Amino acid sequence: MTRRIGCDHCPGSHSGARPCLASATAKARSWLLIEHPGPWPERIENLTGPAPIVDALHAALAAGVRPQLIRRPGRRRRTPPLHVYTGHSADDDAWLEGRELADPAELAGLDLAAVAAGRRPGFGDPVTDPVLLVCTHGRRNACCARTGAPLARHLASRFGASVWETTHVGGDRYAANLVCLPHALYYGDLGPDEATAAVEAYLKGQVAPLRLRGRAGRPEPVQAAEHFVREHSGIFEIGGVTVESVTGTSQYEAVVRARRNRYRVIFDSVAQADPCGSECRENLETYIVRDITLLNEAALV
Repeated sequence: MTRRIGCDHCPGSHSGARPCLASATAKARSWLLIEHPGPWPERIENLTGPAPIVDALHAALAAGVRPQLIRRPGRRRRTPPLHVYTGHSADDDAWLEGRELADPAELAGLDLAAVAAGRRPGFGDPVTDPVLLVCTHGRRNACCARTGAPLARHLASRFGASVWETTHVGGDRYAANLVCLPHALYYGDLGPDEATAAVEAYLKGQVAPLRLRGRAGRPEPVQAAEHFVREHSGIFEIGGVTVESVTGTSQYEAVVRARRNRYRVIFDSVAQADPCGSECRENLETYIVRDITLLNEAALV
């Protein structure tokens, strides 16, 4: 029997109920976060100043590093020092480095090629606490500011300096959106309770299944296969589930390890109705699981 598993109670800010599973941005594995109080243009590549930050944004994009502008919830600080973070969300070695800049021109010393390759550039100190990004990019989508700004303030009241407002993270239709770094866990359509639960789970080294969009830097079918096995097995440790293979184009077959067990997962991609109008430029695909089968070791030989 076909079952629809996942964020079926995750309606998104623009429409009625719609699944949000497997919707984390697939291209972001390396990160550059630069404190900038705003205003932010609709697209950060169109930022006009300060010049060293503009240069760093374009260099990051050219190197394959995901740049994000960040700022503290509430009051805007307009003078240095500015916080900068670099990071990589690899499966087995997710990391962050952080530094305060007295002058944005110091960004010229950042080795973005190393960041893109997953190597620690030594530009800042290791960061052991999570960095929590809430999208509040109103010029990109008004819902992000309307829902994201109060959520960022709420989380800052609970989790302090770990919380930042940020520019577009992808998936505006799921506002309010949260990204937990360094593992790049994406959550969508969050209220205060769901967001708090997601952060508390992350602090314990786990994912929270409710409102989970996926983990950035992985193809959407990989995110979907992991999602289905997590819900099937009840294993929510960040490193507890590993997708070993995915084949197919519109119907997929995946082999997924969850602790000592392996599963074969059959699932389909399906198109969703466009909630944003004909101009919506975002991926509107979602996934439906058809079958999950426990495999023994002999079956995989």
